Amino acid sequence: MINIYPENISTKELHQYLVSSIGPRPIALASTVDKLGNNNVSPFSFFNIFSANPPIAIFSPARRVRDNTTKDTLENITQTKEVVINIVTKNLVEQASLSSLEYPSDVDEFIKAGLTPIKSDIIKPPRVKESPIQMECIVNDIISLGENGGAGNLIICEIKLIHISKHILNIHNKIDPNKLQLVGRLGGNWYCDAFDNSLFEINNPTRNIGIGFDQIPDTIKKSKILTKNNLARLASIKNLPSKEDINIFKQQNNIKDIIKRDKYKDKLHKQAQMYLHQDDVESAWKCLLIDKLN
Repeated sequence: MINIYPENISTKELHQYLVSSIGPRPIALASTVDKLGNNNVSPFSFFNIFSANPPIAIFSPARRVRDNTTKDTLENITQTKEVVINIVTKNLVEQASLSSLEYPSDVDEFIKAGLTPIKSDIIKPPRVKESPIQMECIVNDIISLGENGGAGNLIICEIKLIHISKHILNIHNKIDPNKLQLVGRLGGNWYCDAFDNSLFEINNPTRNIGIGFDQIPDTIKKSKILTKNNLARLASIKNLPSKEDINIFKQQNNIKDIIKRDKYKDKLHKQAQMYLHQDDVESAWKCLLIDKLN
């Protein structure tokens, strides 16, 4: 491994290592106005949600590395203490990227990026019509993290009103990630999708106290087939299946066929992995523990 001490490289180089390492990052398309009422909109991927009660989102417009100047978004928020956080989706990402260009402060990025401003209900900055989720926020605090180029400024936003398009909801009125089609920011010019084949589910292990890695037999932990993710899923089970259940499981035709083959242990591990992909942890364990009964 290479070792990087931040003080030994340029801020530009360090920034690239950081944004390439920490991601994918959600993108806030922040719309603001200055004290004269001029609109501004710009994307920020140093962004996330940090509290539900009160509802708090934070994003950070960093000082420019090139010349240590600050962005219009920060200047506007300092003046008005209001901002709309518009969520960036696949259909919106190119326009959001275009709005990041450094136009003069009196130029309306809504116009330059082809975005549609619509009136907010409780604050002055407009919302972005093209975004399916828009959050009207007041700014509780601005925390400067430094005075040099590259230093962030944490904008602590209290969400006062959320607008959600009905088109991204499922039949239960929950947000459907495949309808929302979020994107994430990576390093350089790279982005990623957060929908369709990119999605996967992991059952929350905190609902039951699992047996843990330490209770998995070494012969299983040293498997040439199972990955660490597979082992973690195995470790999440609350109780191992009984010998009686394993013996019943052995009578299934597909399992009986595997046991008859050469190198059947590896084949049992592959079968267990298949069960794990189907989220059937108990059957995976039964598969793996058959050898313990023989």
